[in-house]
Amino acid sequence: MINYIKYEHNTSNEWITFVHGAGGSSTIWYKQIKSFSKKYNVLLIDLRGHGRSYKLGFDNLHKKYTFPIIANDILEVLDYENIKTSHFVGISLGTIIIRQIAEDYPERVQSMILAGAILKFNLTSQFLMKLGWVFKSIVPYMLLYKFFAFIIMPKDNHKQSRNLFVREAKNVYKKEFIRWYKMTADINPILKLFRNVELPIPTLYLMGEEDAMFLPAIQQVLKTHVNYSHLEVISNCGHVVNVDKPEIFNKTVFSFIKSL
Repeated sequence: MINYIKYEHNTSNEWITFVHGAGGSSTIWYKQIKSFSKKYNVLLIDLRGHGRSYKLGFDNLHKKYTFPIIANDILEVLDYENIKTSHFVGISLGTIIIRQIAEDYPERVQSMILAGAILKFNLTSQFLMKLGWVFKSIVPYMLLYKFFAFIIMPKDNHKQSRNLFVREAKNVYKKEFIRWYKMTADINPILKLFRNVELPIPTLYLMGEEDAMFLPAIQQVLKTHVNYSHLEVISNCGHVVNVDKPEIFNKTVFSFIKSL
């Protein structure tokens, strides 16, 4: 079972499950733990190969990772803790995993808060992915990761988020990095499905206005996803909104969940 940390509330029966992105870990939520654990039960996940899940030995379980496999890792934790339903909060690639959970187990998802959400790779990001695939066996993977982090989070006010992700990525083994990279290479059909189908689950997209790589696609999709989805754009903020603007992030998520 993957590593997780839980904070149980004395009176609340609602759970919020936090899912980090590729190369990160549950520590990415350090600016949310104190605030959210005061009001809700909190579950922090370390995805396989990340954080304290990096040495659990998945080598012989699956040669190739898929999003349903990663989603089932999380559901295994919820089942073990007897958590029937949860709100899910994700960042970056974690938002795709949450959407996969909602596709496979919609009855388990009370709401989705998708921050720095990915619904489409633009031409620049597709080119970078292909470039990374060509050089993945030649260039040290950490150099590739630093390069991608800078492209996605290029501005000075993104530096804290950028450094955090690079620091966490150093704990990911190269074998795990390659497995996750291969998984994202097959991502386009999944994202196309997500763009075409709006699930009947309350969904908040929480994006930074400076997230040039992914915000335009979210804005386009929200023109047709109008029944259950809502978009909030945070000013002077990049891709990792929960780190760049934690106070606004926390307040917005609280308001959304309360409105349900």
